Amino acid sequence: MNHRGTEGTEDDENELDAALRGLTRQVIGAAIEVHRVLGPGFLESVYEEALGVELSLRQIPFRRQVVVGVDYKGRVVGEGRVDMLVADRLFVELKAIERLGAIHVAQLLSYLKALRLRHGLLITFNVPALRLGIKRVVNDV
Repeated sequence: MNHRGTEGTEDDENELDAALRGLTRQVIGAAIEVHRVLGPGFLESVYEEALGVELSLRQIPFRRQVVVGVDYKGRVVGEGRVDMLVADRLFVELKAIERLGAIHVAQLLSYLKALRLRHGLLITFNVPALRLGIKRVVNDV
């Protein structure tokens, strides 16, 4: 029995999770294609533009450089920009560095909290194989 009121059923949540997993796989596939064609060594802006082209070719909706207000005790005290918001559900933060660190995960989590989203991808293209440069991050809202 579902005791969560209007939040939906477990089946609804499983469908959403399956859809989000599918979307995540599609974005990772697009990023792998960008990395396969360009390889490591370019600036982050080049990879962002190329990933935008690849997502468009795959007809995956996204927005780039989305402004996010930073809230402190009910007041907006600043703003940040997210690299990509895919299908209004998946935040993608791009890097062109050799190694992802704890600070990059913290940045992604901060944006996820500000956007009230649960899932994000942190991707760095400056690696020999892209699978080494992808980190999934979940915000426990």
